Amino acid sequence: MASPDAFHPDLPDGGDDPPPLRTRLHHIRADALDADTAQSGGMRRFAAISGRTVGSERIWMGQTHVAPGTVSANQHHGASETAIHVVRGHPEFVFLDDSGGAPEEVRLRTSPGDYLFVPPYVPHREENPSAGEEAVVVIARSTQEAIVVNLPGLYVLGQEPHDG
Repeated sequence: MASPDAFHPDLPDGGDDPPPLRTRLHHIRADALDADTAQSGGMRRFAAISGRTVGSERIWMGQTHVAPGTVSANQHHGASETAIHVVRGHPEFVFLDDSGGAPEEVRLRTSPGDYLFVPPYVPHREENPSAGEEAVVVIARSTQEAIVVNLPGLYVLGQEPHDG
C-alpha cells in the first residue's frame, strides 16, 4: 500500500528504506480513505487514521456513511470510547436506558454539527430515517483500530442477555 501522504511535494522520497510511520506527520486525502476496516450491516466505514494507515497506537478516526432509509446492525465498540461528529444528514442513534427502572429505547436525533459520545461496550445502532439523503459522520475511537462487535439485539449495559 502506498503511503497516503506520498504525493506531498515537501516530503522527501523514502526510497527503498522509508522512515518509520511514527517519526513524521501524515496527510490523508479525502479520496484516500481506506474501506478495509470493520463493518456493520447497513453502514460503510472508511478509515483515515489507524495503526495500519499511519502507525497510530491509541486512536482510530474515519467516516461512516449510512444510506437513506437504512438501519445499521446492533453493535458495540468494545473497550473503545467513541466520539461522533455529524457532517451531513440527520442520523439517529438508538440505545436502551433503564434509569427510569425498566429498559426503554432512547432515540437521539441529530443534525449537522452535533457531537455524540458512546462509552465503551454500550450497545447501540445508527439509523438514517431520511428517504433521500445519505448520513455522514466522522468518528474517532480511543483504540488503534475500529472495534465493531455486531449484536443480535440491544440490551442495557450490565444486563447482557444470557444463553439458556
